[in-house]
Amino acid sequence: MRFPRFIVVVLVVRAAMAIPSAAGTATQATAILPQEFGGWQISGSAKTSTDPATADPVNAAALKEYGFTDFASATYKRDDGRKLTLKAARFADTSGAYGAFTFYKTLPMLLEKIGDQAASLNQRILFYRGNILIDAVFQRLSAMSAAELRELSDNLPLPAGNTRNLPGLPAYLPAQSYVKNSAKYVLGPDTLGKLAAPVPTELVGFNQGAEVVLGNYNTSGGEATLTLISYPTPQIAGDRLRRIQASQPPPGGAPMFSKRTGPIVVIAAGPLSQSEAKSLLASVNYDADVTWNENTYTTKKDNIANLLVNVIILCFIIIGFALVVGVAFGGVRILTKRLFPDRVFDRAQDVEFISLHLSQNASDDPSGNVSASIKTV
Repeated sequence: MRFPRFIVVVLVVRAAMAIPSAAGTATQATAILPQEFGGWQISGSAKTSTDPATADPVNAAALKEYGFTDFASATYKRDDGRKLTLKAARFADTSGAYGAFTFYKTLPMLLEKIGDQAASLNQRILFYRGNILIDAVFQRLSAMSAAELRELSDNLPLPAGNTRNLPGLPAYLPAQSYVKNSAKYVLGPDTLGKLAAPVPTELVGFNQGAEVVLGNYNTSGGEATLTLISYPTPQIAGDRLRRIQASQPPPGGAPMFSKRTGPIVVIAAGPLSQSEAKSLLASVNYDADVTWNENTYTTKKDNIANLLVNVIILCFIIIGFALVVGVAFGGVRILTKRLFPDRVFDRAQDVEFISLHLSQNASDDPSGNVSASIKTV
């Protein structure tokens, strides 16, 4: 069947008009910043980009190492004239957002309860939720500023699946003598180079899947740095530890103490004594967690609940079978009696049997002998 030419033209035009509309709908679905939240209204439209240099020209390489995907910024206003500037960076997973949060967090910041983690300094509040990092700068703070950002945090799109999981390496940092806000989670050499780490980037081996966390600790001689480097396998960690130990620090440099625990290389450096270094290293111990990569559901044979259900079903089957057999047996007797009366189950006369009547009568037999009589019935 051939369609008229003008119908074909109309269908093509409609399809072409529908493509931009669908694209716009998908863009709105994945937008980072909302149009309004907590009484704040967006002023104009949000600026978006997929270039990390747009988000931070100085630290674009670090953002890329954290898995930067896109960026959005917007200015919000309230009816009272206050302004709020928001910058949002989205990463491939939560580990990237957490790492960027630790990278931008400074020592003077105060911890806040917004999103997954938050820190504030004057009018600036930095927090992340899922794989999105938010940098909020208020023109003027109010008592409800934190609550307003919590509402924004609840409306942020979240990643799916395992991308929501936080990295496990920072949990191995000891809590004793830890300097608040000093932890830095690193996923690449450019980021590590900006943090002045005691271990050279070429010795870490990021090309072998390394991830690093650093933290400062108070000691008798000042602040020391504890560096944890995690590798995919203990063999890689052992090889990297030998390379690090073979590279002697320059003359006059801070002493370095190191050890390996599982796939983690631990390095303590700075103005600390040997006893303090041993104590700090001893507080980091790898704890292996077994993770099943296969489905761990139980089969019907291994499930005790299924066994109990089958036992109950078997009991009902036996009871039902007994009822059927009992009804059938009784019904057969009744039917047989009606069809063959006095032939199978009933008798016309009593069956004869022999009865022995034993008795002892002293008056009849003075000798005491027992007499017996036989009677046929």
